[in-house]
Amino acid sequence: MERKKVILLCDQCLSRNYSYFKSPNSDKKIELKKYCANCGKHTIHKETR
Repeated sequence: MERKKVILLCDQCLSRNYSYFKSPNSDKKIELKKYCANCGKHTIHKETR
């Protein structure tokens, strides 16, 4: 079973800053608080496809 690569999108400026590998069995979308270089602060990053 291969892991699925997803891109994380900043909630504030909509830039794509991070990539993340997740299990293909997981149905929930990922939401992480990460540092955004464009905003200059920690913001919520959500999974996009």
